[in-house]
Amino acid sequence: MAAHTLEKSRLILDVIIPALNEESAVGAVVSSLKALGHPVRHVVVIDNGSTDHTSEAAKQAGALVVKESVRGYGAACLRGMAFLARQEVRPDVVAFLDADGSDDAKDLPRMIDAVVGGADLVVGSRTLGVTEPKALSTAQRVGNAVATTLIRAVYGQNYTDVGPFRLVRYPALLALGMTDQDHGFMIEMQVKAVRRGLRIVEVPVHYHPRVAGESKNVKGSMAAGRKMLLTILRHSTQR
Repeated sequence: MAAHTLEKSRLILDVIIPALNEESAVGAVVSSLKALGHPVRHVVVIDNGSTDHTSEAAKQAGALVVKESVRGYGAACLRGMAFLARQEVRPDVVAFLDADGSDDAKDLPRMIDAVVGGADLVVGSRTLGVTEPKALSTAQRVGNAVATTLIRAVYGQNYTDVGPFRLVRYPALLALGMTDQDHGFMIEMQVKAVRRGLRIVEVPVHYHPRVAGESKNVKGSMAAGRKMLLTILRHSTQR
């Protein structure tokens, strides 16, 4: 899939941030994105059923807040995409990142440069970048290694990470036909990008320990890992 040239001076970038009980971190995340100025237009926080003041903190920092009652990372992302689809002027590029302070907005300009340079999908690689101590659990590191190895074996794509921070051109995002409502969402995006011949670039990013929020325990991390692996295998059999 050939990428069309984007002019950085006219680029429109919207950010989707799924959030569940992240009131202590989401405000700073939104503020850090807003501080970048152009090309960031909308920072859209998807409140995925929070029981704290996540929505209020996000709004105070300048985000647009959308509610999604169906629990699930992918469900929140899909709600954010539906919101952008209703905008009178659609974005050129959509960014996804987490609300817990682990992703670093300062990496965004280099990721934008990769899109302007022709990439359809830019994945922020924590493996190639700097991951602070205790930012990733052992279960997450193992799951990431297994997932990238399986993608390489099944699809021939040498990803180094399946992290949450990524940029994708809006037309390419629509063409992917995203459907996963859970932890398979980012894996679905990466394997479909390979199958559809998108130009994929990885950019080294910084990764920090999460500030707060709904963290996964070992059992939850293993469940998420199983879902990611099943997603990789499921899409390998689809046309």
